[in-house]
Amino acid sequence: MNLKSNLIFTLYTIYGILLKVMASKGKVRGISGQYPLVQNVTVTEGGTANLTCRVEYNDNTSLQWSNPAQQTLFFGDKKALRDNRIELVRATSSELTISISDVTLGDEGLYTCSLFTMPVRTAKAYLTVLGVPEKPEINGLTKPAMEGDHITLTCITQGSKPAADLRWFRNEKEVKGAKEVNASGKTFTVRSSLQLHVDRNDDGVAYTCRVDHVALAQAPQQATEVLEVHYAPRVEIIKSTTVPQEGQYLKLECFSRGNPSPDPVMWTKDGGDLPDLDRIIVEGRELTFTSLNKTDNGTYRCEASNHLGTSSAEYVLYVYDPNALGQHGTDHALIGGVVAVVVFVTLCLIIVLGRYLARHKGTYLTNEAKGADDAPDADTAIINAEGNHAHAEEKKEYFI
Repeated sequence: MNLKSNLIFTLYTIYGILLKVMASKGKVRGISGQYPLVQNVTVTEGGTANLTCRVEYNDNTSLQWSNPAQQTLFFGDKKALRDNRIELVRATSSELTISISDVTLGDEGLYTCSLFTMPVRTAKAYLTVLGVPEKPEINGLTKPAMEGDHITLTCITQGSKPAADLRWFRNEKEVKGAKEVNASGKTFTVRSSLQLHVDRNDDGVAYTCRVDHVALAQAPQQATEVLEVHYAPRVEIIKSTTVPQEGQYLKLECFSRGNPSPDPVMWTKDGGDLPDLDRIIVEGRELTFTSLNKTDNGTYRCEASNHLGTSSAEYVLYVYDPNALGQHGTDHALIGGVVAVVVFVTLCLIIVLGRYLARHKGTYLTNEAKGADDAPDADTAIINAEGNHAHAEEKKEYFI
């Protein structure tokens, strides 16, 4: 405090002592149950805090606000501390309200409201100052990244109080990172790391780090980085028709995906250059035959390259004669009919053979039963049955 502030503070202290002395002589009455009422206050760093002290009834006894260092801020409507940030809002016999603007973390603490009765009664309000986290930064990203790389993205924010929370998003989907919190004075530094195994699907993906904090309820802070991934090309040939015929139009498109883009692509036929014909047109990735004929038969190859590698695809072209294609269709129908007949005959043979076997087994059982009917007793029936078997064996030997 400067000299003037010290003087004012001293005068108010003397005034308080005089009040106590006068009260001891019966000239100042304290009212039973008369207590100051205050509330705790929470404010964001840089904001404005209003401290209010009230009494339900008062006999013109003065109210006073003091800061955590026990320096008097206001005594009634009299300002005691020279600080342009501190202003009087309202001063009556039952209320003393002051404001502190541009609040800093150093303003946090226990503020005291005193009612100068005898004895002096006090109430304390705690001013909590929220530290606003800084906008996050993402480190560790290399541009461009290569397919197969392992990289670690680190998001950092400083100045939060209490410690902020960091969340990662891959495009719109949340992914989990590893969080680390370190205290730095009254505030906290928070880091979160995200491990990535980069592939071509990460190309163009946005990774966002968002800070969640009570001081940012309305507008959360965030930072975003978009990955650029370089990878070797992959090639595929797409044809415009499945069965190319003489005189028809055919387009082959070389679809290649790579980063950097593998332009231009190269077409070859049977390992050599394309024939120089008016019917064959090459435009960018497309190879077009305006009118096919048998001389176009062969293996066509599309090749694409970038600095990470080369990829190719092949298409074997066979040009069909429209008339022969119709005859082939007839042949296929004939073959199908023959196969159907063979299957039908086979099924019939299986059925006939099954019925034959069933009848043969029934005849054998009938003959055995007849032997038993002609025999006078059981032993003779067995002999007759065996005799029948013997005759059968003799007949088999005779025919052999």
